[in-house]
Amino acid sequence: MDIEVEYNKALDYLYSFVDYSLKHSSELAKAEFNLDRMFALMDALGNPQSQYPIIHVAGTKGKGSVSALCASALMAGGYKTGLYTSPHLLDYCERIQVDGEPISHEFMVELVEEIKPFVAKIPKLTTFEITTALGFLAFARKGVDAAVIEVGLGGRLDATNVVAPKVSVITSLSYDHMAVLGDTLAKIAGEKAGIIKQGVPVVSSPQKDEALEVLERVAKLKGCEFTLVGKDVKFERIESTLDGQSLSIALSGVTLKAPRGRSIPIELQIPLLGTHQVENAATAYAALKTSGIGLSDEAIQKGFSQVKWRARFEVVRRDPPVIFDSAHNQDSFVKLRQTFDEYFPGRQVYLIFGASEDKNIPGMFAEMKPKIRKLIITRADHPRALSVEQIIELAKQAEVPYEAASPVESALARALDNSAKDGSIVLSAGSMFVTAEVMRAWNKLNTSLRGH
Repeated sequence: MDIEVEYNKALDYLYSFVDYSLKHSSELAKAEFNLDRMFALMDALGNPQSQYPIIHVAGTKGKGSVSALCASALMAGGYKTGLYTSPHLLDYCERIQVDGEPISHEFMVELVEEIKPFVAKIPKLTTFEITTALGFLAFARKGVDAAVIEVGLGGRLDATNVVAPKVSVITSLSYDHMAVLGDTLAKIAGEKAGIIKQGVPVVSSPQKDEALEVLERVAKLKGCEFTLVGKDVKFERIESTLDGQSLSIALSGVTLKAPRGRSIPIELQIPLLGTHQVENAATAYAALKTSGIGLSDEAIQKGFSQVKWRARFEVVRRDPPVIFDSAHNQDSFVKLRQTFDEYFPGRQVYLIFGASEDKNIPGMFAEMKPKIRKLIITRADHPRALSVEQIIELAKQAEVPYEAASPVESALARALDNSAKDGSIVLSAGSMFVTAEVMRAWNKLNTSLRGH
């Protein structure tokens, strides 16, 4: 049996269901999301998700980074750790990781075969629901001691929301997927607050008032202890270089009480760049401390310093710089620009850019315009990706200089050529799918260079 052939068949099987990540937002808005199918599937599988403690993470931005930080700390503490995230960058199995490694293609094939007869009995299951079930099953089969589960979309009706976690975490909320989640921050917060469970502690990143009111109200309604990072958990950045950042955290409401009620600040190092990552680290720390999964500060310090989370202001070459990022809404472009101003003040970028059709592209352009020497407009091989022509129209309206290059591989080649002439930075952002293809092309390029 050729494992790669079988693996591709398993992926074909998964993609033969409705995959809302490939659908247009208009279809997403009228999709039938409810948790009945998911509960039925998990029951049929023997509820593997209840066999290990879970940290459940929702949010618009930062939920992946917070999940990765929590998982890395649990591993450093000696726990066998599951991490479930989406979407993947280079390989589908990245979504389901055990101790920092994606499950093997072989194991994925076995799990898909095992789940097929159960799936056949439940109509209308989606690709994401089945993948989520595979993740829960994989962690049970591998005997994990704890798992970190990142919400796919929203929260209330997300397939992951069948878990009974030790702590519910809500990272920074901003506008995204408004066709599905609502067009105000309060509505979006209402959807995300759907992961809050009766009596389960809640940890929230700093939020705008409109969102915070909703989260606090739901937490109170459900009798949950509510920890707000920035208020109950004070944090400050100590220093920051391209090698990483350090921060200190002082707890008032959580666990570390020093004599006379003063809290002892703890210092943490993270390799992730940008002020928003300092906030994410503080959120992950509070989540771990609130979860009741016993973890020493030493384990958290070690885990945070070793965290790996790709395409988050990832500098893969320093001179001239090449940077992979996954910013794909206006809010994340604000953070991207701030991070640039800090590490590369006054430098301009060749921005390899593509986007999905439901994104606020004028908003992204407005944030990055002062930094853009030229847009290299391209399109990922993805059904929801906007055409190059549509993005060109928006670039013209924004008065941003541009050229077009497809496929993504040639966009990277153009950007590198331009950068070689004037030393400007090569940046990929706007869509996870484009950045994933840029990463593939970059890996290929470097492999062929090494081969010479």
